[in-house]
Amino acid sequence: MIHYYKRNEIAIAKYNTCIKNSINSNIYAYSWYLDIVADNWDVLVLNDYEAVMPLPWKRKYFIKYIYPPAWTQQLGVFSKREISEGLIQRFINFIPNKFKKITIQLNSGNGISFLKSKKRINYILPLNNTYKDLLNKYKNNRKQSINIGKKNKLIIKNCLFSELEIIAKENYSHLKISDINYKKLKLLTEYIQKNDKGFLLGVYNKQDKLVGGAIFLKDDKRISYLFSVVTLEGKQLQANSFLIDTLLKKYANSNYIFDFEGSMILGVANFFRSFGAVKETYFLYERPFRLFKSLQF
Repeated sequence: MIHYYKRNEIAIAKYNTCIKNSINSNIYAYSWYLDIVADNWDVLVLNDYEAVMPLPWKRKYFIKYIYPPAWTQQLGVFSKREISEGLIQRFINFIPNKFKKITIQLNSGNGISFLKSKKRINYILPLNNTYKDLLNKYKNNRKQSINIGKKNKLIIKNCLFSELEIIAKENYSHLKISDINYKKLKLLTEYIQKNDKGFLLGVYNKQDKLVGGAIFLKDDKRISYLFSVVTLEGKQLQANSFLIDTLLKKYANSNYIFDFEGSMILGVANFFRSFGAVKETYFLYERPFRLFKSLQF
C-alpha cells in the first residue's frame, strides 16, 4: 500500500536508508538535500519504506504544485528492488489531487513509456578503469585543451563559494539564477563541506588568480558536477578541461561514477562526450494545471 506523508510525518532514518540502498540511489533525494533546496516537500511511501517518491512542492497564492527544485536533476521513485513501470504509474496516480500541476524529473531508473513525457539526456563516466584507460577515450581536442592548462601551469586547490558566486554573477547573468537559488546553493555548499558530501575546487593561474572552479557532490556511488564557472581568461586557459581531468585522474580505478549533470545543449554535450562520457536517459513528466479537481488543502 502507498501512503502519503507530510514532511513532519516522515520516518527520516527509514526514508534515508531507502534512498541509500536503492538501486537507483542519488544524492538529490536525501532528506538533508531536499530540506535545503525545496521550498516544501512531502513523500509517497510503499509499505514500510520499501520504495519512496519525494514530492517537492510550492504554493502560489492558494494553489499547490509539484516542481523540480533548483540544483536537483533527478528525483522520482527509489527502491532497492527493480522498479517496474506499473509501480511508477501507481505512485504517480497516488499523488494527491491538491497538487494542481505536476512537474517531475524522474531518475534514470524510472522508465515511463506509458506516460506522455520528455526524454532528457545526462552524461556519466564510470571510473572503474585506470587513468591511462580513461585518457585513451578522450577526444584529441580535449587532450589538447588539457595540455594548454598544463603548459600555463594551472593549479587546482580549494576555493570559497563567495568567489565562485562573484565569477558567476559577472559572467553568467544570462542564466538568470535568482538570489534565492544562490542562497540555497550556498547553504548546500556549507552542508556538503561540513558533512563530507562534496567539495569545492578552484582553478588558479600561475599568478595565483582564480580563473574558474566548480562545486561537486559526492555520495557512495557518484561524484556530480553540480555547478561550474570560468572567467574569460579561464576559458582561454582551458580551466574547465584541466579541472575535470584532474578529478578523473584522482578518482580513476574506483567504483565511482562521474556524473556530468547534463546536457541537452549540444555544445555542452559535446564537451562532456569528449571525456568519453556515455549517455544516461531520464524523463521529464508533466501534468498540466488542473484548477477544478477536488481541492485538498
